[in-house]
Amino acid sequence: MFKKILIANRGEIALRVIRTCKEMGIKTVAVYSTADAESLHVRFADEAVCIGPPPSAESYLKMSNIIAAAEITNADAIHPGYGFLSENAKFSKICEEHDIKFIGASPEMIAKMGDKATAKATMKAAGVPCVPGSEGIIKDFDDCVRIAEETGYPVMLKATAGGGGKGMRAVQKKEDLRKAWDSARQESAAAFGNNDMYMEKFVEEPHHIEIQIVGDSNGKACHLSERDCSIQRRHQKLTEETPSPFMTDELREKMGAAGVKAAEYIKYEGAGTVEFLVDKHRNFYFMEMNTRIQVEHPITEQVVDYDLIREQILVAAGVPISGKNYLPQLHSIECRINAEDPYNNFRPSPGRITNLHAPGGHGVRIDTHVYSGYMIPPNYDSMIAKLITTAQSREEAINKMKRALDEFVIEGVKTTIPFHRQLMDDPDYIAGNYTTKFMETFEMKPEVKE
Repeated sequence: MFKKILIANRGEIALRVIRTCKEMGIKTVAVYSTADAESLHVRFADEAVCIGPPPSAESYLKMSNIIAAAEITNADAIHPGYGFLSENAKFSKICEEHDIKFIGASPEMIAKMGDKATAKATMKAAGVPCVPGSEGIIKDFDDCVRIAEETGYPVMLKATAGGGGKGMRAVQKKEDLRKAWDSARQESAAAFGNNDMYMEKFVEEPHHIEIQIVGDSNGKACHLSERDCSIQRRHQKLTEETPSPFMTDELREKMGAAGVKAAEYIKYEGAGTVEFLVDKHRNFYFMEMNTRIQVEHPITEQVVDYDLIREQILVAAGVPISGKNYLPQLHSIECRINAEDPYNNFRPSPGRITNLHAPGGHGVRIDTHVYSGYMIPPNYDSMIAKLITTAQSREEAINKMKRALDEFVIEGVKTTIPFHRQLMDDPDYIAGNYTTKFMETFEMKPEVKE
């Protein structure tokens, strides 16, 4: 087992990893930029190393600084969390070269699954259902026109190096293709330094449902059931739940089996997520695989009583998994609390938290790195907390979430708490009647001034 793990991340996920490490008797090293000096992950780690100024490129993405921090603290493993370097094949390789265990996927695995066109070809070979479309990278615009005709409109153009909704365009008819092609490539080049595109059939009334999997070094994998991530804005998830209200026992069995098949075909090691689009007829199609822990992993932990970070560490240390698949025993919902103003088009709202009161009670979990007096820096993702409620039924979990949101007080900055509170009262949400298009018609009710 590892003696000391460096967490190459920040905020709540860094603190989340530190907590599990401490419970396992493993020493921890936090790294931080100068903007994060006051974050709780820095305070609660055994050691902390400043790795640079606020810009990510000069701190959390600076591989040489992170490796240097691991070496001077004698860390024998690095946990990357999510985002930043968590799916960077080069960083995984550098860790290997420095004899530091990367608690995540191998460089080969990241390269294979990180490029969406390659991942789709791999999954087709594994026998996992895939959305019809291009067989790989689109060569040029003429090729794009031909593939769109063969696939049939509407189609979706996607950047192979994409993420967070960047480089994606839905195209309803041939006349719109040229503009979508040009703008998607331009956006992808700016965001990822890569303008390669691929194409898929546009799935109608889609649900975004992902299967949590864990694989070990012996090539064995298991699944921990599904999470429904369909409530999204600009392809960014806002809230997630498990089990999915759209799921049936038959569909869960099929999708779980597909997730395990995908993981075992590529001999995947670690925790990962196989993401699917599910149409209104409950046909499901492979979308992508995330070779890391997900933001929304706590809801899975709550419904199957399973520490996914602990499992990541054990698998990385060579411990085999049981091979058992897990089904949800409870219902859990997560609301991402972002420092954004939901009454002003979700504009970011960094600044100092002047007052904070966190909700509590049975079945309420909060993952956060902030506190009263904390300064939210403007340099990073706006998520400052995850509020999770768990209960015997979906109705109870929603009611518990309403109560917890009413108790959650964050002053000094705007947050998405009012959005989530209105969402929990929305008739379609309560009925489980939502797709990835939900936010296109959702409107915030006017703010009530006291």
